[in-house]
Amino acid sequence: MKPLIIANWKMNPQALAEAKELFISVKRGVKNIRNVEVVICPPFPYLSIINNQLSLIQLGAQDCFWENPPAGGGAFTGEVSPVMLKDLGCKYVIVGHSERRRYFGETDEMINKKLKAVLKVKLKPILCIGETKKQKEKGEAQSVLKSQLKKGLEKVSKKEIQNIIIAYEPIWAIGTGKSCDTNTAMSMSLLIKKIIGQLYSRGALKNLKILYGGSVDSKNVKGFIKEAQIEGVLVGGASLDAKEFIQLVKNA
Repeated sequence: MKPLIIANWKMNPQALAEAKELFISVKRGVKNIRNVEVVICPPFPYLSIINNQLSLIQLGAQDCFWENPPAGGGAFTGEVSPVMLKDLGCKYVIVGHSERRRYFGETDEMINKKLKAVLKVKLKPILCIGETKKQKEKGEAQSVLKSQLKKGLEKVSKKEIQNIIIAYEPIWAIGTGKSCDTNTAMSMSLLIKKIIGQLYSRGALKNLKILYGGSVDSKNVKGFIKEAQIEGVLVGGASLDAKEFIQLVKNA
């Protein structure tokens, strides 16, 4: 199974020219790396521009709405549907990122609706889960992950789970420069697999990919994939530096 490296550009870069330059640099730098799957998730305005220049890199979106017009109606100002994303060439969609939960009040129920809408149009959702620093200190990490998975995957079938990627992103590590240690990352990955096995069956784990996200860089990525035996990483800040991200992909 190839490691899956997903770049989440978040609300960056601030200019189209910068986005093009970043993407072209990354594209050139990873073109000869065949044993890693790379996905770029740029802001919505850059999706079509980057799609025109894709090669081996896959395209992903950072979010979506849970309605798919015309059946659901299109009167949702400011929102983007999974159908639109598919038409633009997206293969993946991030749902439930901690910043969406924190700043936009997204609940597990809302995230579940988004996830099912993404699956409906045959795209692959990347479901983000993770605990806060306070929850970690109170020893609630396991119960938080179990609750987020159970609610986020409600009414998702055993067949559909094969097309879902789970990204463990401890909120206390995102953007802090303090990543989770490999032992903890491995134990959390095993916990997630155990929960999925309980919700579905051991057979549901066959093609399941667990990613780690939270201050991933070129120096620690190998530890997460080789030592923690995680199937890939979700990269934030490091994906905005072409040289650093290319090195990260090589190390993976």
